[in-house]
Amino acid sequence: MKKRMPVEWTRLDNAAKIFPPNTNEKDTKVFRFACELKEDVDRDILQVALDNTMLLFPMYNVIIRRGIFWYYFEHTELKPEVTEESELPCSALYIPNRKNLLFRVTYYKKRINLEIYHALADGTGALAFLKTLVYYYITIKHKEDFGDKLPKLDYDASFTQKMDDSFLRNYDGDKRLDRIRLGKAYHIQGRRSIDNRLRVIEGCMSARQVLELAHKYDTTLTVYLTALFIKAIYMDMPARARKLPVVLSIPVNLRNYFPSVTARNFFAAINIGYDFGKNTDKLEDIISSVKESFTRELTSDKLKRHINKLSALEHNTFMRVVPLVIKDYVLRFASYLADRGVTAALSNIGRVTVTEELAPYINLFDCFTSVRRPQACMLSFNDNLVVSFASPFTSTDIQKNFFRMLSEAGVDITISSNTKLQ
Repeated sequence: MKKRMPVEWTRLDNAAKIFPPNTNEKDTKVFRFACELKEDVDRDILQVALDNTMLLFPMYNVIIRRGIFWYYFEHTELKPEVTEESELPCSALYIPNRKNLLFRVTYYKKRINLEIYHALADGTGALAFLKTLVYYYITIKHKEDFGDKLPKLDYDASFTQKMDDSFLRNYDGDKRLDRIRLGKAYHIQGRRSIDNRLRVIEGCMSARQVLELAHKYDTTLTVYLTALFIKAIYMDMPARARKLPVVLSIPVNLRNYFPSVTARNFFAAINIGYDFGKNTDKLEDIISSVKESFTRELTSDKLKRHINKLSALEHNTFMRVVPLVIKDYVLRFASYLADRGVTAALSNIGRVTVTEELAPYINLFDCFTSVRRPQACMLSFNDNLVVSFASPFTSTDIQKNFFRMLSEAGVDITISSNTKLQ
């Protein structure tokens, strides 16, 4: 009788636990990072680059399984295959009872796309994977340009560091479950496409131009664009709805506040709101309020509380013995209550850097995510700042408001979309 090999499995980190029970066809919890090169992608070389990348990220070679009490990752021998892009952006990766990898690599013309299920990693972890993939692709495709001296790979974390559950490591043992605040925010309404097609609108502009505008208001690029997004939403709000605040959910990379280079999830979300019923609609007043909110929320103490809140669920004695089928209902209801207090979301990945020798081969990076409400994602590479709006709705008025305000302020913007603008 053939001896059965032991199965390797890993717990989901604390941020990941919310995703499986809240995944559905309207919100697949999949996000995409893309790298646009200066030449068309060679599929065969990209496959070799992916094979090399997987040697450094074996923790991504997993499927999700349901346990009695929690979901968990199980190692699989499935091999990721590069394909030309053919499906809708951010199509489902996690499908209950189906054994498939939780990420995909596709290409289209000059673009290399990485789509990943959020339970597997956050934006920082996924970007590290994509940058490694691009590193191998360029150094293989243009090996004659580098000779015997290859550029240095700028993400050299060990396997243990990549696998680190940074929530667990920074959890101080507080097992109390915080009450969910039942605040009510303005909710954007709209008509959805029949096939749940994600509408993506991407604006590419000069990071320097936008930064100069932010400095005129004595603030940062993130605060400026957050305020601009809030103003764009307000401009499309019905008059009767303006008594409700506009609240943006903003993911925060906790690696910037606590030591970690994990390739898994390590983020928290803060809410930044503005009440037009109590304040003016002047952009400078919105910026001032947003700036104050960021200062108040982005402290080590506040973010530590976010870590404890996420970790307490797993370590709470009662929740540990509750069967998964009941936990699923609890987590869905908790997500529903949290969503009541959120209008839209904005994610700032920040400045993307690569090894100096690779930069001449790359045009830009961008990202966006599957959504049940409009979300903006932004990142920059060299002087290319890309702001990508993803929305489940067919209307594009909010996006037009946002880009029009930037354009009227003197920013040159190139707009592209996966569907016809309305």
